[in-house]
Amino acid sequence: MKNRPIDSQKKVYKRLLSYVWPYRAAFFLALFGNLLYGVVDAGFIKLFEPLLNKGFVDRDQNFIQWIPIMVISIFFVRGIATFLSTYFMGWVGRNVVMNFRQQMFQHLLKLPTYYYDRITSGEILSKITYNVEQVADACSDAITVMVRESCTAIALIAVMVSISWRLTLLFAITVPIMAGIMHFVSKRMRSVSAYIQESMGRVTHVAEEAIEGQKVIKAFGGQAYELSRFAKATQYNRHQEMKLIVTSAISIPMIQIVGAVALAFTVYLATLNPEHTMRTAITPGAFAAMITAMIALLKPIKQLTKVNSNIQKGIAGAASIFAFLDEETEIDKAKTSITSRMAGNIAFKHVSFSYKTQNPENPLASTLNQQTLDNISFEAKAGETIAIVGRSGGGKSTIVNLLPRFYEAQGQISIDGVDVKDIPLKDLRRNISIVSQQVTLFNDSIAKNIAYGTDATMEEIQEAAKLAHAFDFIERLSQGFDTVIGENGIRLSGGQRQRIAIARAILKKAPILILDEATSSLDTESERHIQSALDKLMSQCTTLVIAHRLSTIQNADRIMVIDKGKIIELGTHEELMASKGLYSSLRVMQYQERDFVPEIVNS
Repeated sequence: MKNRPIDSQKKVYKRLLSYVWPYRAAFFLALFGNLLYGVVDAGFIKLFEPLLNKGFVDRDQNFIQWIPIMVISIFFVRGIATFLSTYFMGWVGRNVVMNFRQQMFQHLLKLPTYYYDRITSGEILSKITYNVEQVADACSDAITVMVRESCTAIALIAVMVSISWRLTLLFAITVPIMAGIMHFVSKRMRSVSAYIQESMGRVTHVAEEAIEGQKVIKAFGGQAYELSRFAKATQYNRHQEMKLIVTSAISIPMIQIVGAVALAFTVYLATLNPEHTMRTAITPGAFAAMITAMIALLKPIKQLTKVNSNIQKGIAGAASIFAFLDEETEIDKAKTSITSRMAGNIAFKHVSFSYKTQNPENPLASTLNQQTLDNISFEAKAGETIAIVGRSGGGKSTIVNLLPRFYEAQGQISIDGVDVKDIPLKDLRRNISIVSQQVTLFNDSIAKNIAYGTDATMEEIQEAAKLAHAFDFIERLSQGFDTVIGENGIRLSGGQRQRIAIARAILKKAPILILDEATSSLDTESERHIQSALDKLMSQCTTLVIAHRLSTIQNADRIMVIDKGKIIELGTHEELMASKGLYSSLRVMQYQERDFVPEIVNS
């Protein structure tokens, strides 16, 4: 955000107005209300001239009897104008905000996985909440004030010109000075606003991490450290906010002083003898109207300077939002849909992969990590189970993440002979079920979590729960399948969450199944029951299994040993044990650990 050039302001605001255009009828009604408001206010001040001359000096009775009607009428019309401007501009602003948030959320769901690897969720949430609200202020309240006060200022200047163009010209001399001040202030505010939005992302990120990791914080006594992190984030945010406040606080009196100088000289010239004023002498009523108009003109100038802060915040917020919306989505160029269920024949041919990282000193410059996968080739026929084992960090999870195209790989990955890049993402992922160690559940009912992404009936949901050995514990809950389980299933145990995830995979009935430590959170008895359910499911699928507990995968059709991004062994359990390689060593090591500390095997 801070690297975005300042001269892009016009492009950003033009693009922002494109979101307003669908609501142009309401927008122009609001503009009409603002215009009417300015004209009425200026007309009321213009009324001072005949009010003094005819009412107080000449005592014109015909004019005096119309005064109450004129005053009431002016304020009645002013009230209508206020409603039109406030309601319709607010309506436009909130609709723009709603559209922004919907579009951002829709875009969020299409962003590639590597985007989430480099941007924190706190920063994303800050854009959707805080930055969008800045745009809301710029689209509604700020525009209302800007247009209303601009119209009022123009109308007041017109009143001044109608009274004495010479005295008005004196005031006009100060306009370039005011414009120069506002131009400098605008650039300063826009720059500072970008840093404020960045600092809000930091605050949201630290707070979100503290909420999600509250058990770890309590268990390891991290409260003081987290307080320090949050204090630094909020202090930085306060520091940036104060820069904005100082800029605004200095600019307003500076502009008012310039206006006051013009007012002072106008009063001086208007009160001199006619022979010394170059024909600037005016009637008492005209003088009162002139001075009132000039004093009244200071208010819109002050408001315009003040509202400039919100407009610059809105422009900075819009620039940040557009940068987010311009992020490239997942590549999905395939045009031919696959409606039938795929068989599940998988082939990796010379597949390599490196994760993208960023230079902390230059967030816009992406670099590549050391290669994670190096020339991986293997095949899995429909219905086969391929186990993937190896040391941590060897690239096991990366392999299964490439199949549903969470990341784009070099080389070719195909299903049933079709390159996954030629399969629409929706169709590709519809044919893949995933059960991982890190279970993701939603703050919704158990039934909706199991049926997520499908339109399954309750009978089908219950059958899937029975196969996953989750039915009994679900029925014991107070509301059964309608029980809301909290954020990420916080109200369930780890084993219960895992069984919900397995039931979800069973219900999907996809031809390809990915199991990433799927039984790691289960006790021995639950694992035995679920393993039988998984065996039944795996017999109907092509399965890729990642397992650290090697005893669970010895019946796999083939076992693939990965180390440092390469396949170093591939064969059946018996073949690999006989070869006395890495698999055999890991297997022996786990049995030794189990003999001394049985629980370690589950770690």
